[in-house]
Amino acid sequence: MAVIWRGNTQDCLYQDTISSGGGNSHKHKDKYKDKEHKHKDHKKDREREKSKYGNSDHKEFSEKKHREKERIKHEDVSTDRHKDKHKDKDHRKEEIKPKKEKENGFASPHRGKTEPDNDHFYDSPKSLKRQRDNDETEFKPKKIKLENDRVDKKGKKRKQDEDIKPKKTQKNKKGEVADGKKKAKKEPEEKWKWWEEERATDGSKWRFLEHKGPVMAAPYEPLPSKVRFFYDGKQMKLSPQAEEVATFFAKMLDHEYTTKDAFRKNFFKDWRKEMTSEEKSKITDLKKCNFNEMGEFFKAQSEARKAMTKDDKLKIKVENERLLQEYGFCIMDNHKERIANFRIEPPGLFRGRGDHPKMGMLKRRIRPEDIIINCSKDSKHPKPPPGTKWKELRHDNKVTWLVSWTESIQGSIKYIMLNPSSRIKGEKDWQKYETARNLKKCVDRLRNQYREDWKSKEMRIRQRAVALYFIDKLALRAGNEKEEGESADTVGCCSLRVEHINLYPEKDGQEFVVEFDFLGKDSIRYYNKVPVEKRVFKNLQLFMENKQPEDDLFDRLNTSILNKHLQELMDGLTAKVFRTYNASITLQQQLKELTSPDENLPAKILSYNRANRAVAILCNHQRAPPKTFEKSMQNLQTKIDAKKDQLSDAKRDVKSAKADLKVRRDEKSKK
Repeated sequence: MAVIWRGNTQDCLYQDTISSGGGNSHKHKDKYKDKEHKHKDHKKDREREKSKYGNSDHKEFSEKKHREKERIKHEDVSTDRHKDKHKDKDHRKEEIKPKKEKENGFASPHRGKTEPDNDHFYDSPKSLKRQRDNDETEFKPKKIKLENDRVDKKGKKRKQDEDIKPKKTQKNKKGEVADGKKKAKKEPEEKWKWWEEERATDGSKWRFLEHKGPVMAAPYEPLPSKVRFFYDGKQMKLSPQAEEVATFFAKMLDHEYTTKDAFRKNFFKDWRKEMTSEEKSKITDLKKCNFNEMGEFFKAQSEARKAMTKDDKLKIKVENERLLQEYGFCIMDNHKERIANFRIEPPGLFRGRGDHPKMGMLKRRIRPEDIIINCSKDSKHPKPPPGTKWKELRHDNKVTWLVSWTESIQGSIKYIMLNPSSRIKGEKDWQKYETARNLKKCVDRLRNQYREDWKSKEMRIRQRAVALYFIDKLALRAGNEKEEGESADTVGCCSLRVEHINLYPEKDGQEFVVEFDFLGKDSIRYYNKVPVEKRVFKNLQLFMENKQPEDDLFDRLNTSILNKHLQELMDGLTAKVFRTYNASITLQQQLKELTSPDENLPAKILSYNRANRAVAILCNHQRAPPKTFEKSMQNLQTKIDAKKDQLSDAKRDVKSAKADLKVRRDEKSKK
């Protein structure tokens, strides 16, 4: 069958049904040849037919014939594909079969060649033939939906709609899309699996180290002229150095530190060192100094920071992020490692833990001339601020620090080191826990050993054995020797004094109870009452005989002697390893008791927190109470009281409802 195209539209007309062999087309041609032959042989009949129709009818008929010829001619021209009529028919025969093509990534009908899409209708070949037989001059075929149309509507059409959706861009393994563009999102950096590498045996910590150095503290900005300092009721202008130290005290006016005598004494002493000779002669008494305007100025600054807009906060955040990217990372052995704290601590007043004897002293400003830089020889060395120089540039790969300086309060050395997630810190923790794991294999033997030593004839061995028992059972720190007056009065197991313990043969229904009460690390109070074995109790009574409260409990023991003995029992064993081992084993036991595989995630998290709390209690991990502690406790107590009131009301309502049920016995009362 042949297709006739009407202009640019895709509506088609079937001229005739065509068999696979093309026989019908030949019959069609023969039919018209016969008509032409009859026309020549029977002219008279034609003339009679002409007279029969009449002049007007004949004219109308001829005009219809002419219009039909013009239409066919116009449609043949519009195709503009083939000039030859027969070739055009053959070509159309081949194109009747539908062709599926891809356009813009989805199925779409071809323009001008393929069959029309499913929204158009095919004409029935039978209806076309019937109409042409009845009226050869002009026919309008009916539009009929074929069965294939309905199939297309349900199947193919739906598939096309799905194809219209844009497909996801194909990406290769390197994170590039098909057109070669790189992904916008950055790939996560590959984790350094340092634990799979061989460790150096020569004691070196790294082979290559490069960093940008520290971020120095911001220079001092003088106070505005409207912020005044008064001495003995009179305004006084301070020199920049003296004014800076005065601002440190003004910032702490609301803190309890400024009320302590030791703090005030140490501050005034160091402040006078920064004054000029004229200021020293005038300012002789701290009580006559008035820092109120300074304090109000810094309070206003603090409130302004809290009330900053989002844009201002974002600017500060961006600047901090820039500093982090520039100074917060180093290159160690061709790997990027995070630095723990790359900022030099600004100057201020020393606070210390607890009642530290040096509280209030001035922490002086650290300058580049005080700083030692440690990096590789072949690395790009950090540059000091313009016009300054470093104290020393060192290349020591036997140490793990990047920057060091000596602080002015106690003369101790401060360091800038790597983040806890770094290889160096990870290796140190790994070794610590591996040593604790090795202790588990021989801990029973060690416990039997110190139990036997409780009965030793030598007092030093008995004291060592009892101290080791406390370190093992209570996870006490060993305690380090300190010079008198250099730090707060904090002690450990080996440095306990007689005043720190009390012995009770019986207390709270338990026998042989020892009460501990002392300040541990960071001046955190350790208070505990524990029952001990009878032989330990008897030995403690023996150690305390004829001693004053300020005398050492273990007068023949220190941490060096204890750790030397432990090294003989197991390689790498120290008093600290016992603490690590007991903390780990306690967590493991608590997790076994508290967790169940059938619990949901929140329940497991709760169990883990409870297990972790048990470890914190064992190790005395607690913080000093904050300023708002009392207020927080009052708020919590108020909430508890309110809940108790609600509970009592609910119980009253239940009791009343039960009484109503006994009387009425109806369904409403039951509910």
